[in-house]
Amino acid sequence: MIKLALIGTGLVSLMVSGTVMAQVEYDYATVVESRPIIRVVEISTPQEQCWEEEYQVQRNYGGTSSNTTSILGTIIGGAIGNAVGHNKSNKRVGAVIGAVLGHSIGRDIIRQQDRPYGGAVEVVQRCKTVYERHEEERIVGYQVTYNYNGKDYSVRTDSDPGDQIQVRVSVQPVL
Repeated sequence: MIKLALIGTGLVSLMVSGTVMAQVEYDYATVVESRPIIRVVEISTPQEQCWEEEYQVQRNYGGTSSNTTSILGTIIGGAIGNAVGHNKSNKRVGAVIGAVLGHSIGRDIIRQQDRPYGGAVEVVQRCKTVYERHEEERIVGYQVTYNYNGKDYSVRTDSDPGDQIQVRVSVQPVL
């Protein structure tokens, strides 16, 4: 047979087969001392570092990568070679030679136009993330000494309890 009875405010009595097991109640004790527990921890903070870099840029004389100049050179060279020849076979040979020479002259003109003229300098901003480390003291809990009914007790808590701390009182008769 299990009986549960409430006695007074916050007091619970549990009886099993006529035997009293325990009485539990809650009360407040006076805090005598509350000391913070401090640990040194390493903190890593990301920071962005930026700097400027100069680098050389090659520029061209305004030439293009177009093959128009070499094509025109081939056509004009072929036409001149054809005009120079006297008979049909000479005209063909002259056209081929003229075309080859015209193409070569056109390529030389393109290379001359694409020649770099030197160094312009451009400035570019570069950035990277670096981690700055430092040590810091942190409170990780409190060592609390409190007095209840004329006797001192000690406990570690996560937060500072203030002037009072709640205690659970369990009363059990010694038989």
